[in-house]
Amino acid sequence: MDTFKSLIVILMSSVLINNYVLSRFLGICPFLGVSKKLNQAVGMGIAVIFVMLMATAVTWPIQYYVLDKNDLSYMQTIVFILVIATLVQFIEIFLKKLIPALHKSLGVYLPLITTNCAVLGVTINNISDGYSFLESMVSSLGCGLGFLLAMVLFSGIRSKIDETNIPESIKGLPITLITASFISLAFFGFSGIVDNLFG
Repeated sequence: MDTFKSLIVILMSSVLINNYVLSRFLGICPFLGVSKKLNQAVGMGIAVIFVMLMATAVTWPIQYYVLDKNDLSYMQTIVFILVIATLVQFIEIFLKKLIPALHKSLGVYLPLITTNCAVLGVTINNISDGYSFLESMVSSLGCGLGFLLAMVLFSGIRSKIDETNIPESIKGLPITLITASFISLAFFGFSGIVDNLFG
């Protein structure tokens, strides 16, 4: 039961409290670039969840069974980036063949998952936090769901912004960044929720 409780805490913390986009400010490029339309935001969010899970499943054993055992821990960042780049290429080929409409709508932002610092951040933080393989997978799932949540929320708000009469001086990127900062502030309200629920 304690293991299950700790996994729930890791999952909730990753989604709400330590949200990689809204709390740690990682993965901002796709967050700002692909959140104009809901279907693009959902597609990108699902792709990022998949990449985070697969990257964690591959990088965790590489870290503990290859890099650490051979005193190659200093190669961590390079190896992890290569793994993530390979996985993104796999997803791009998959989407191009099976869901060409989504592939076209994501455009240049799909290959940018390779350089999405949120994906790399998750894989490295799972190691530095000392998580087991199962905890790392749960953490990655939570971070991916948090990314998807942020994308969907922001997409909904941006669609309303487009219908609003906004002063010329803050149209475009300025109002987008102001809105993102308000959402980020709102997520700080989740701080302490895990402590209150699980002690």
